[in-house]
Amino acid sequence: MTQLIEIKIPDIGDFTDVPVIELLVKPGDTVEKETSLITLETDKATMEIPAPQAGIVKEIKVKIGDKVSEGTIILVLETAAEPAKPASSAEPIETPVPSSASEPKKAGMSPDSSAKVNSESTPAGSRDIPQGDIHADIVVLGAGPGGYTAAFRAADLGKKVVMIERYPTLGGVCLNVGCIPSKALLHVAKVITEAEETGHQGIVFGKPAIELNKLRAWKESVVAKLTKGLTGLAKQRKVRVVQGTGKFVSPNMIQVETPDGLRTVSFEYCIIAAGSSVARIPGFPYDDPRLMDSTGALKLDDIPKRMLIIGGGIIGLEMATVYDALGCKISVVELMDQLIPGADADLVKPLHRRIQKRYEAIYLKTKVTGIEGQENGLRVTFESASDTVPAPEPQLYDRILMAVGRRPNGRDIGVENTGVNIDERGYIPVNKQLRTNVPHIFAIGDICGEPMLAHKASHEGKLAAEIIAGGDHTTEAAFDARAIPSVAYTDPEIAWMGLTETEAGKQGIEYERAVFPWAASGRAIAMARDEGLTKLLLDKKSRRILGAGIVGVNAGELIAETVLGLEMGADMEDIGLTIHPHPTLSETVFFAAEIAEGSITDLYMPKK
Repeated sequence: MTQLIEIKIPDIGDFTDVPVIELLVKPGDTVEKETSLITLETDKATMEIPAPQAGIVKEIKVKIGDKVSEGTIILVLETAAEPAKPASSAEPIETPVPSSASEPKKAGMSPDSSAKVNSESTPAGSRDIPQGDIHADIVVLGAGPGGYTAAFRAADLGKKVVMIERYPTLGGVCLNVGCIPSKALLHVAKVITEAEETGHQGIVFGKPAIELNKLRAWKESVVAKLTKGLTGLAKQRKVRVVQGTGKFVSPNMIQVETPDGLRTVSFEYCIIAAGSSVARIPGFPYDDPRLMDSTGALKLDDIPKRMLIIGGGIIGLEMATVYDALGCKISVVELMDQLIPGADADLVKPLHRRIQKRYEAIYLKTKVTGIEGQENGLRVTFESASDTVPAPEPQLYDRILMAVGRRPNGRDIGVENTGVNIDERGYIPVNKQLRTNVPHIFAIGDICGEPMLAHKASHEGKLAAEIIAGGDHTTEAAFDARAIPSVAYTDPEIAWMGLTETEAGKQGIEYERAVFPWAASGRAIAMARDEGLTKLLLDKKSRRILGAGIVGVNAGELIAETVLGLEMGADMEDIGLTIHPHPTLSETVFFAAEIAEGSITDLYMPKK
């Protein structure tokens, strides 16, 4: 007997209206359990939705470009009907546990739906644990911002700590091939573009001579300085570092493939901080070195004449900012109807207007259907995702940057050998204390859910270490951040935190908005960068801040005040009565609060 079942989008965390960027099956295909069916894309990552069971695809209910949320039907599957199994007195009935790693994060809470810890479990320290070549109280798998923060905090609290890292230097993706080198290059890009634009003020510089070898060496020196500092901090704290690729072989043992051979590391507790990897769209010629990911782009091998960036999210646009300043003609293709889909549209508009004048092309509602390697470049074909937007003609580019997000590394570290739950996308679910379903194993950072941000991982790492070290004294400790800010280090920068207008509308939350245009900011005008705005969202009744968004120069620095305001429960009067220095861009937060209170004098606001 067979039956038809509707396959729906599972809990995908704090995301709604996520676009479908790829269909991985077609009607008539036979699929196994956990076969990937479709690919979705957020502003920072891609995710594949797997089949919950085996069967034959009868009908596809979505198409590329459709926006889906939890519960959306994606296809109909014909499966073998299974008779209901009666409960036996010898077999305890278990309540099904969701497998998602991400619950709504409006309050900044880590998910706990699928990491129910058995309070009667035997403490790790009292079990007979097999000893490896190295033994530690706490092993941290991964030395990125979350991992080294966890390791250092645990060591400070008196624990014997071993940190396992695949790279020869500490810092993980963020420090070695991500956040830090990209910001170094973005600083250079800012100097170049500011020098160009001073011509409007009567200061004219000549065209910069770019010595690529020196620029690359300077970028690498920034990374080296920081990695050397981390190595010193590890030595000072007596944190032992084992370099190599680690995989679990049992609930208390990790096998590490080191340059000197295999070694085993046993532990009482473990903190998984194994991060994420670059996501790929199948079918493209990844063996062609001219098709790069963000790591390849940061190597800065050359400055191509023409480059296409696939993906208009934060990572893609930051690298576009660098290569544009260095003299490359940039084109960006994005499936959605706006760049940086996770941000409110009014924050993205000033950036879009600026780069539209600088870049060769920005293709929205468009997807790449093919990349063909030719002797003189990469030939790209496009397809429109909208009936109203014509597809661009095929183009030839010197290089292409794939920037369609990242995927968690949960399936690459042998967690199946520990009993730790892992969801269909590779995330490891945790509770509010960052524990997995195995009480002595914790997970932090990218691998335990969105948002994939270094500052979230660091916060979680410190908390996990304190919970392990504190024992019974930290039973009430939990990840309770009310807001996790996001920043796009583009030009202009875009930063936001807490509730967005898009989210408020979908959730039916009543709010007010107060927007101060930088065209009325003395400091912004003096800098010749008055295209920005500062926006505060507030609760209609309590007048407390719910969220904020800023676009403009140094928006990433300015957003911190609003995060603190939300964490402290500040209302508009609190912010509006706080004296800010003049003339500064920080005043724009103050002015927005004054607009909300109806007391602003730097703008004329007609009475309603």
